[in-house]
Amino acid sequence: MELQDTAEALKPSPASKRERDDTRQEQVALLERILHKDNLNHAYKRVVSNGGSPGIDGMTVGELLPYLKTQGEAIRQMLLEGAYRPQPVRRVEIPKPDGGVRQLGIPTVLDRWVQQAVAQILTDVFDPGFSGQSFGFRPGRSAHQAIRAARGHIEEGFGWVVDLDIEQFFDRVNHDKLMALVARKVSDKRVLKLIRAYLESGVMLGGVKAKSQEGTPQGGPLSPLLANIYLDELDKELERRGHRFVRYADDVNIYLRSKKAAERTLKSITTFIGRRLKLKVNRTKSAADRPNKRKFLGVSFYKQKGKARNFIHRKSIARFKAKVREITSRSNGMSMVWRIEKLNRLIIGWVNYFRIADMKELARKMDSWIRRRIRMCYWKQWKRIKTKHDNLVTLGIEDRKAWEIANTRKGYWHTAGSYILSTSLTNEYLEKIGLISLTKRLSLMC
Repeated sequence: MELQDTAEALKPSPASKRERDDTRQEQVALLERILHKDNLNHAYKRVVSNGGSPGIDGMTVGELLPYLKTQGEAIRQMLLEGAYRPQPVRRVEIPKPDGGVRQLGIPTVLDRWVQQAVAQILTDVFDPGFSGQSFGFRPGRSAHQAIRAARGHIEEGFGWVVDLDIEQFFDRVNHDKLMALVARKVSDKRVLKLIRAYLESGVMLGGVKAKSQEGTPQGGPLSPLLANIYLDELDKELERRGHRFVRYADDVNIYLRSKKAAERTLKSITTFIGRRLKLKVNRTKSAADRPNKRKFLGVSFYKQKGKARNFIHRKSIARFKAKVREITSRSNGMSMVWRIEKLNRLIIGWVNYFRIADMKELARKMDSWIRRRIRMCYWKQWKRIKTKHDNLVTLGIEDRKAWEIANTRKGYWHTAGSYILSTSLTNEYLEKIGLISLTKRLSLMC
């Protein structure tokens, strides 16, 4: 039996009941919020700014606005009536740095617009409830914040890491499980139906549509949010166990104090992911190890005088050098203007990201190597002996020395490192024609 006062206290107040009713009404009208003019306009701007390739229908980003001007209202009405059907995604395979390929699904531009509109509203619904240790694809959060959070755990004495690799995560997400998680906060059945339609829209392979029975294809604006909704189950479990961890999308690192605890956690979390999330941990790529022996978001960790610091992982360096080699390949026949422009974009992006790591010495070495490759490209482009001689003389080399090197039989790479080319195609000359230095770019960022 309950005391009368207690029973009364347990009854919901009219105010709290009104709040729940308002929330329920707001959720029921979620599709109207998604299809509001302001939200659709913002979604259009995001899709245009993101750019990207066309989907299976060939429509480009530039063609979206004229199409929406004539068909936008009809599409909006179809979405309200539940009659809209997403088109299959175009499958593209992207090589991974460590081998294999990543399956990327490119939706049509129109579907990207609708997905973006859905994602904007659902982010407001779900993001406030996500873990503070989740950093990937969330507003106001970044990879640098994730790296700093990991450094904080290491500095506090958590010197072992469980590095989890979830095998083919985006291709293996269970649709029923995901929809159940979405339905916890979304009661508008029209929105649930639309999300399910995107999950099951299929993939176009060689002109034949293949059904999507699992997975949420990478490439659409909605996919990152759905991934965070799915993996929030893992975050909550790690929080329940009191673990120190950092997650960026499907990259998960758990920090512990001892090797034994790390090995035990790797085993138990692998079991949890299999049973509760219906996903598989790649045992060959996952490990319990020291942070300096693992890669997280392109960097590894070490401690110096009690402070955790970063160095760029060798695989990240190898990937950067592979891109430079592609741009400065002697056989691609591209102009020097094109090469410089491509190199500058690569250098700016790389320094902007990896400035969080110790890279001053590496930047100096990379600068020297890149300049040598550019000199090699010039030497190849000049082709004829007389052209080589004339260009060297123009750049200030004495006539006899110019004829001597112009007639050399040594290879392009060897000649690119010679004293003559270093003093004709000088660092200052390469900077004058626009080549950005990693070292100078880094000094501006720090």
